[in-house]
Amino acid sequence: MDNLIAKLYQSPKTILTNKDLALIWEETNLNNLKAKIAYYVKQGALIRLTRGIFAKDANYNAKELATSIYTPSYISFETVLREAGIIFQHYDTIFAVSKWPKTITIDKYTFTFRKLKDAVMFNPAGVVSKDNYSAAIPERAFLDTIYLFPNYYFDNLKSINWEKCGEMVKIYNNKQLIKRLDKYRKNYAQ
Repeated sequence: MDNLIAKLYQSPKTILTNKDLALIWEETNLNNLKAKIAYYVKQGALIRLTRGIFAKDANYNAKELATSIYTPSYISFETVLREAGIIFQHYDTIFAVSKWPKTITIDKYTFTFRKLKDAVMFNPAGVVSKDNYSAAIPERAFLDTIYLFPNYYFDNLKSINWEKCGEMVKIYNNKQLIKRLDKYRKNYAQ
């Protein structure tokens, strides 16, 4: 049985879903999988965060957890914009794009999921994978934000690559968003 824990720690992931555990342990029997998970949670080798989602230890990656709650999803909006220095306001919440709009708290983290239409959400343009989760590049996060919030205030748009925005805005298939992007570009690109 301890061989199963060794297999867990060989995985670079800090967050594991039932599906991940089944793959790592090569367990196809659902009842056996549930029994193994229950055993390791009881032993303290796995931390149950929410239904079907576990952490290997308390030092898990919160962004990895966010994108494990709903799949597909990716980190965007204020979380990416703040890390890029585009907004200065601090948010404890981690913001992500998913199929369902919802705010939930798990362990010590709050996650806000905002819905974008499928054609946008499933388009990989400007979404990168890193550290076992997906996140928008700053330009994609900027476009996601002005798509949902037409008059959003940004503190510092110096780092925005307007050319990248101009290419990516097409995935939203929204004339108003193109006008909005042009307005931001004119007002802030000095």
